Amino acid sequence: MRELLTAAVMWVHLTATIIWLGGIAFILLVAIPSARKVLGGEAGKLMGEVTKKFTPMANLSIMFLLLTGIFLMAIDGNISGEVFQGGRGTGMLLKFLLFLLMAGVHFFRGRVLAPRIAKTQSDGEKARLQKLSLNLVWLNFGSGLVVLLLSAYVGAR
Repeated sequence: MRELLTAAVMWVHLTATIIWLGGIAFILLVAIPSARKVLGGEAGKLMGEVTKKFTPMANLSIMFLLLTGIFLMAIDGNISGEVFQGGRGTGMLLKFLLFLLMAGVHFFRGRVLAPRIAKTQSDGEKARLQKLSLNLVWLNFGSGLVVLLLSAYVGAR
């Protein structure tokens, strides 16, 4: 029974990872370049709508990743302070810190940066804030790839 529960929680954890990181990859590598090519200066309107649809899924993914990650550490017997010791522990600590960075960036973009962009009247300032927002998405994508690498490292130990 424990193995079935662990497998189910791991499945939720992996699915949340796929939705969040896969969504970021799709937006950066497919949606934005395509929108720019077809819509030019109007691409921002489309991407605003894409973001409105994706953000709730990303929010749920973040919540599920946090909860299932804690559960998986607990069921593995690693919820004590020993979880962050040794090579495996260092990998887990880096994964957790990068996850916190990614979640912080995600919520900063949605709760602080997006409203500022919407309120900004100056085209130059709006473009600067949009560039910052895009760079933060790239930061999250790169951080997510590093988290996946660390997951492979931790899992192999």
